[in-house]
Amino acid sequence: MSRVVRFLPESIWALPIGAALALTWANALPESYYLFAHASRFVVNDVGLTFFLGIVMKEVWEAMRPGGSLHTWRKVALPLAASIGGAGASVAVFLLYVHTAGDRMLAPGWITPCAVDIASVYVVGRLLFGRHAGVSFLLMLAIAMNTIGLVALAVFGPVDGAHAASGIGLMALALGTAFALRRARVTSFWWYLLGPGVLSWWALYLSGVHPALALMPIIPFMPHAQRDVGLFVDAAPQAHDTLTMFERWWGRPVEGILFLFGLVNAGVPMHGFEVGAWAVPVAVIIGRPIGVLVASALAVGAGLHLPKHLRWPDIAVMGCISSIGLVMALFFASATFATGPLLQELKAGSLLTAFGAVVALVAARVLHVGRFAR
Repeated sequence: MSRVVRFLPESIWALPIGAALALTWANALPESYYLFAHASRFVVNDVGLTFFLGIVMKEVWEAMRPGGSLHTWRKVALPLAASIGGAGASVAVFLLYVHTAGDRMLAPGWITPCAVDIASVYVVGRLLFGRHAGVSFLLMLAIAMNTIGLVALAVFGPVDGAHAASGIGLMALALGTAFALRRARVTSFWWYLLGPGVLSWWALYLSGVHPALALMPIIPFMPHAQRDVGLFVDAAPQAHDTLTMFERWWGRPVEGILFLFGLVNAGVPMHGFEVGAWAVPVAVIIGRPIGVLVASALAVGAGLHLPKHLRWPDIAVMGCISSIGLVMALFFASATFATGPLLQELKAGSLLTAFGAVVALVAARVLHVGRFAR
């Protein structure tokens, strides 16, 4: 963990800076801000974010290969069980909140509470746990929960039935082209992006599925390193496989994309938050740690084991840390509602999940976890 790729600690500042500018702009000059956001949303959300999700998928795919940190079911069983519990409890609290508050039109946004901001989770985790092995558990938890949300978005998200057949055909062509490139030993990532990557993006766009997911089915076809050095750990300088070169080339541009993503999506009125704006933070700050703890306890009761040096108070604090949504929460919110006041409420709630870091610090202090251990 000592050589974590620069992408995580540096990119975490890109979104908050963009979000802060968006909040200032939207509340000072709302008309010009919304004109800018409306004109930029497609390029940033539907195209630019594709590369951010591609880098995340690259790390997950390499880690799942033999010898990777996510290889074999024993390494991922407990984090996966905890993520299912955390996501399920968050969604349940979200739906209970919107029905109790009488804001049932927000119910289709139930995927938003599944989001976890990986960069923020990593930084807060390192702040509290240092180089503790539990940080790897926390990263696996965050990745698994986001995967649940992405799968839910692809399966339950809006689909254009009239163009679904065309989309399926294009996706089949994209996967076939990626397979052919792999068989031909093509090593330049540009061929995979401009060929099957574009076809995959167009297939999802036609089908009504969010096109930012386009690179996720293409990444597994790109040639990769023989050995995975860890989740979000920088590859050796002599590594020149396709996936490594893809990450090195797009690492810096992705920071700019995250800045623009915050600028385009985080501009919400700061006066008079609607009741629905609190649905997401309430769901994740209350439901997430409860779900993670209960699911982990059930998994341990079924025969799994806690990772070495991890205690139950550590798991509780990790559940609090994983309530930070930010980038992924904004993405899920934007993918659920195209525009309108409901989207503004979900966006405001996505930003408020940043208070999960404060809750985690307080919980760590009370439970004597990490740097607060006796």
